[in-house]
Amino acid sequence: MVDISVPVLILNYKTYELATGNKALKISKIADQLAKEYNVEIVIAPQFTDIHRISQVVDQVKIFAQHVDPNEPGKSTGHIIIESIKEAGAIGTLLNHAEYKIPYDIIEKTYERLKMHNLVACICAETVKKAKELAKISPEYIAFEIPELIGTGKSISTFSPDKVIESVKQIEKVNNSVIPLTGAGISNGDDVYASLKLGAKGALIASAFANTNKPKEVLEDMCKAVIKYLNE
Repeated sequence: MVDISVPVLILNYKTYELATGNKALKISKIADQLAKEYNVEIVIAPQFTDIHRISQVVDQVKIFAQHVDPNEPGKSTGHIIIESIKEAGAIGTLLNHAEYKIPYDIIEKTYERLKMHNLVACICAETVKKAKELAKISPEYIAFEIPELIGTGKSISTFSPDKVIESVKQIEKVNNSVIPLTGAGISNGDDVYASLKLGAKGALIASAFANTNKPKEVLEDMCKAVIKYLNE
């Protein structure tokens, strides 16, 4: 199984224009450079069509897909199979993001197939209760995100610190091998630092990095926040 250290910053490119095609390649190189410079664990989640070529130009950051289906190879037109993301260069995937919800049984089935191929998963949960339920599947990561805060710039660690604390508590209570993350509105280093202080072991970040003209400045600020936390 792939080993990812913590704290970890997972960067979701979504389908932002500034994180598509050649621009995805550009920001991936930035993430790779900063991961080396600060020795911070960074995972990037570009669009499917960009995974392979990005994998050819980075060597420090790890790559996730943004979603994958549980289908086996064969007659599954339009589906994304696990074998394809692995061969493209991904070591895991996001699952159940607020923008791509899937039923519990599909999450469970998908994760079982991911394990068969030694890939990892970061499963998103929109409530503390859901995070607790998903911990029973034993994924590597669960990212607690309040959907209403996604993309708003209003950080979950500032606006709902009590829920972050409770999500970490409930995840670890069910399965202390699952790494709790937080997300939604994480916009800068202060947000990352606050998340870590609340007990999360990292953050899932999207628009702040993938939809800005200053991705290096934003990510460097977050890397410095991780270092600050580790040095305390």
